[in-house]
Amino acid sequence: MEGRKLRWGVVGIGIALSVVFCALTPYNNVRLQNSPLAGGHFPLASFAVLLLFGVLYNPVARKIRPTAVLAAHELLLVWAMVTVSTGIAYTGLFRTFLINITTPAWLTATGHPAGKALLELLPDGLFPKDTETVQLLYRGLEGGRNLAWHEVLSRIPWSFWVAPLSLWGVFIACVYAAFLGLTGIFSHQWIENEKMNFPLLRVPMEIGEESEKGALGRYLTRKTFLIGFSIPLLLHLLNGLHTYYPQVPQIPVLFLAQPYIPREGLLSGFTKVKIYLYPAFIGFAYLTSKQVSFSLWFFFLLGGLLPGLLQLVGWKLPSAAMGTTFGPVLARVEEMQMIGAFAVFFFFIVWLARYHLKDVVVGFVGRNGAGEEPPKSLLHPRTAMILFLGGGLGAVSWMVSFGMDPVPAVLFLGVCFMLHVVTARLICQGGLPYFTLTAAPSDGFLSMTATKTIAPLTLALALVMQKVAFVDVRESLMPSLFHASKAAEGLRTRRRFLFGILAAIVLGVVVSGAAMLVMSYQYGVTMLPDDWAVETSRRVHEGVAQLLRYPEEPKKWSMVFAGVGAAVMALLVFGYRRFLWWPLHPIGYLTTYSSALRILWFSFLVGWVCNTLVLRYGGVKSFKELRRLFIGLIVGDMVMAVAWLIVGLFMPISYHVLPL
Repeated sequence: MEGRKLRWGVVGIGIALSVVFCALTPYNNVRLQNSPLAGGHFPLASFAVLLLFGVLYNPVARKIRPTAVLAAHELLLVWAMVTVSTGIAYTGLFRTFLINITTPAWLTATGHPAGKALLELLPDGLFPKDTETVQLLYRGLEGGRNLAWHEVLSRIPWSFWVAPLSLWGVFIACVYAAFLGLTGIFSHQWIENEKMNFPLLRVPMEIGEESEKGALGRYLTRKTFLIGFSIPLLLHLLNGLHTYYPQVPQIPVLFLAQPYIPREGLLSGFTKVKIYLYPAFIGFAYLTSKQVSFSLWFFFLLGGLLPGLLQLVGWKLPSAAMGTTFGPVLARVEEMQMIGAFAVFFFFIVWLARYHLKDVVVGFVGRNGAGEEPPKSLLHPRTAMILFLGGGLGAVSWMVSFGMDPVPAVLFLGVCFMLHVVTARLICQGGLPYFTLTAAPSDGFLSMTATKTIAPLTLALALVMQKVAFVDVRESLMPSLFHASKAAEGLRTRRRFLFGILAAIVLGVVVSGAAMLVMSYQYGVTMLPDDWAVETSRRVHEGVAQLLRYPEEPKKWSMVFAGVGAAVMALLVFGYRRFLWWPLHPIGYLTTYSSALRILWFSFLVGWVCNTLVLRYGGVKSFKELRRLFIGLIVGDMVMAVAWLIVGLFMPISYHVLPL
């Protein structure tokens, strides 16, 4: 794609599709409980758009008007724009945003003891405090189900929402600007200097390139591709029909280890292990490097041994040893290893990029003409630095203006950005379409600090902001930005590509926010079938109230295991850089306790085995040929997911192809 131009009309197509999907995502994902349009970092909506233009539009355009054919980089722009915008529309931001900022008033209205104290503490303007108006949001408009969306839109009490949405909008804009800046700072290092593999981009890039050449039809009819494609086609055809017609037989994709594992002893940590068979995830594992795919499943199984080992030596630490925590899946104190591991791996990332970062800083201060725009970066380094510093300082200023202490605000935000850089690296290099954090940014602070030394408003606001923007990374923005930066590699008109991504972000926030408000007022938050969003938001606020009422001291065992995690990661980093024969990649350790690996581990084991055997006994030529089979697995899974998603729009129940 070196030196190629990007047409403005393609940017317009991406904008139009972003608006449509952002408007539909809340209704489809939440109200219908259908397969998510935005789900993980390989979402259905963007894949459906890629197929629409690559498989259907381009062949027709090639016959009627060849100049209208979309090139590979143009297809990738549309794919990236839809990915970015729909992620914001769901778990990336708006799945819980309205609930997060209205929970204190809702708790007060329902008589919860924590509600009034929180409502009095939290700043006016940021958190709606009119309990009657908040109750209307949770219960819905009278007769709202019978109203058209534009009628609901006109009945929303906008005067009530102007202040909180505007103020939070400033914070979100600052955070997203900093994310974009960090992407610009690190993308050149990851893409060009380290030649990092982007497994999740392999399929979109291959479809785009073959479609542009007019060879996609031949590619899709190759024997190896069709074999891979037919496996998920048969699997999900039967299982989908079984969902609607139980007399149709199904093929199980879930196997429980519990009947075969003793509840006590060395293997006790595996009693809840589940074996999922998902063809797409096997395909992604095959496309990922052997060292990474091996490390992902290896560390998951190794982590399962730890509870049994602790039992053998007589240690069975209670959950109370962690105190009050806010991690998405944090359940045992040994999982606090991830706090130290993430910190050490971030410094490893910085160390790898030290020469590049030096050039960026020198270029930013404008000495010796350094820091010129690298050929494979979406952003000029100076622009990226301005965005990061401006966004970071803007976010800190916003936090301080609402009463947070400056030093904790800077430290907290720094840890959040650090965590997201590591998460982006893990997803982009590991080929993880689905990833969840184990521990939240605040868990490190709370384990090492006496909470009574933190001002109540600082503590409360930080924990709420964490839930708003930094904890739910299943559709986080930064990995999608790195994928977009890779997709723009070598373009001459990168500014147009960047404009498209920025437009997708802005539209994602505006359109998704309006769509979520309309749906909430039409049906009522408590009437929507998304208990996870309500319960997780409520637990955050209850946790805040608990800490304010009963301050906690530093947690000895949490600090011990955080130190263990740092030491293990340091050892892994040393071995990875020092020895060519070293089999373990450090990012595998970061996923040890992630709930995502409970679903992905077996698929990555199968993908790694296939990758290893093909390379060992067939060589590179066989590996490349069989790659089409595993791409067929991915495409087949996604095509069936899109097909059943469309069916789910018209049926009272839905069949979910993917666990996202």
